[in-house]
Amino acid sequence: MVDEDDMELLEAWRAGDNAAGSRLLRRHFRTLFRFFRSKVGHGVEDLVQQTMLACAEGAHRFRGDSSFKTYLLAIARTQLLMHLRKYARKGKKVDQLETSIADVMGSPSVAVAGKDEQKLVLAALRHIPIDLQIAVELHYWEEMRIDDIAVVMEVPSGTVKSRLNRARRLVREWIMQAEQYPAALRETTASDVESWARSLREKLVERKDG
Repeated sequence: MVDEDDMELLEAWRAGDNAAGSRLLRRHFRTLFRFFRSKVGHGVEDLVQQTMLACAEGAHRFRGDSSFKTYLLAIARTQLLMHLRKYARKGKKVDQLETSIADVMGSPSVAVAGKDEQKLVLAALRHIPIDLQIAVELHYWEEMRIDDIAVVMEVPSGTVKSRLNRARRLVREWIMQAEQYPAALRETTASDVESWARSLREKLVERKDG
């Protein structure tokens, strides 16, 4: 269910209080910024604004069956996929279960990450299928329950679990095969992917407090 404070702001927004809507969206700005910053090199702010606009236009349809954050991230995922399909080269299909961010956009800079292990994990995430990347990030960065991730991704909860398992395996495999990085770094990173993934959470919103 919706957090009580979120619901109060949402109801005020629906009643015409645009300031309440602004406060509600500002509360979740960091989540949106982090969601897009891990995937696109440029245009993060534009995608955040597009997501907020889409949310504003559809706020009357939100019934409160999930948290507002879950609802907002579902919109963000839709906006991301639209952006990637527009960005992709003519004739190139974007399949979120097969296509990675790196396939569409090359390899965005990992400079937003701090430590070498963080940079390696971020690079790996951008080389696994988009929906697997999203599942991992929602799990480790947003600490979302499986059921909520399922709502964002429009799949059953069991599918989310299998995608998380596949994502972890693919991240480790990519890290171990990334010979452009030192072998010792690859080994230490692959042995503790979950911890390094979690540590990226705040790095991706540094200097952007919303």
